[in-house]
Amino acid sequence: MGEFLTEFRTETTLPAPGGQRGTEPGRPAGAPKRRGPIGTQRDGRPGPAEGEAVMLLERARAEVDPVLRDVLGSLPGPMRRIALYHFGWEQADGTPADGGSGKAIRPALVLAAAAALGGPEARAAAVRAAAAVELVHNFTLLHDDVMDRDTTRRHRPTAWTVFGVPDAILAGDALQALAMRLLAEDPHPAAPAATARLADCVVELCAGQHADTAMERRGPGEVTLDEVLAMAEAKTGALLGSACAIGGLYAGASDADVAALDAFGREAGLAFQLIDDVIGIWGDPRRTGKPVGADLAARKKSLPVVAAFTSGTPAAVELAELYARPSEEDDLDHIALTVERAGGRDWAQNQAADRMAVAMQQLARAVPDPEAAGGLLALAEFVTRRSS
Repeated sequence: MGEFLTEFRTETTLPAPGGQRGTEPGRPAGAPKRRGPIGTQRDGRPGPAEGEAVMLLERARAEVDPVLRDVLGSLPGPMRRIALYHFGWEQADGTPADGGSGKAIRPALVLAAAAALGGPEARAAAVRAAAAVELVHNFTLLHDDVMDRDTTRRHRPTAWTVFGVPDAILAGDALQALAMRLLAEDPHPAAPAATARLADCVVELCAGQHADTAMERRGPGEVTLDEVLAMAEAKTGALLGSACAIGGLYAGASDADVAALDAFGREAGLAFQLIDDVIGIWGDPRRTGKPVGADLAARKKSLPVVAAFTSGTPAAVELAELYARPSEEDDLDHIALTVERAGGRDWAQNQAADRMAVAMQQLARAVPDPEAAGGLLALAEFVTRRSS
């Protein structure tokens, strides 16, 4: 665990502006890299933790997808068509497609948490709950794409660009309703508590999205780091925390353990968002499925950008001037470099490591046995040691 956090701080796999790979923080220019890309061994093959995480994600996808396909099949025709397109299972014209429906991180966390505290039986019992969490996640994606005007997701046009804004919003609403119905119809004794927790999470997600959109209307110097961190916890950490907590509920865990699992997921989720924001600026569009510099072009106040704005450096002043210009005058590579010079990239990566350290402490409280906690740890490492 300690080795992971040390490596997390001292490595990066994200390309620097201009396509060159950035120097690792803490490593002199020209010095040999300690190892291959994050999560891999020196020969480029997946490391043990990444291999376990991939296995858990694939297994979760295999178990949850049939439930999702079944429940999506209950939607009225037009809503079903949009939902199946969004999940990557149909083309816009309704013909079958073999597109991916996402990494299944959140359902995998539900199942891993249930297994960690309740074993295989609890894990099997939590599959419907895991599907409900995945439905809520995709409800947020449909709505976020509309509000952010994102045109690409999972390497294909977003649903609103294909079917229109009203239909995409309604499809998202339908997914949220299906999630609650899945839990309402689940005979498991933990289902009522899971339903309440997921409903509370949706309210928090909406509050986080509201804060996010409100911040976009404010000037560069009017948003604090505390505000943007609280917003990110609500938008991203809340659902990962809820996923872990729901898994604990299905395992019959104590209130204290469920709370620790929620805290673990929230902190890991915030680390996830920090890395996601780094990828949003410096990631490879061939891997992310989104246009390069999309967050900068949209003038989003992502975590690295706000850290750069509040750094008090000359680069921060320059960045504020660049953000004030019309987007058609953009030199996105230059803006990205300015964020980096103002310390935004290093701050985000260090903050992500700090959040992961707290997450590990919370996980140890809920699941003191390292072997039992292995699945949750592998998933947390996977989502915070990635480049797409």
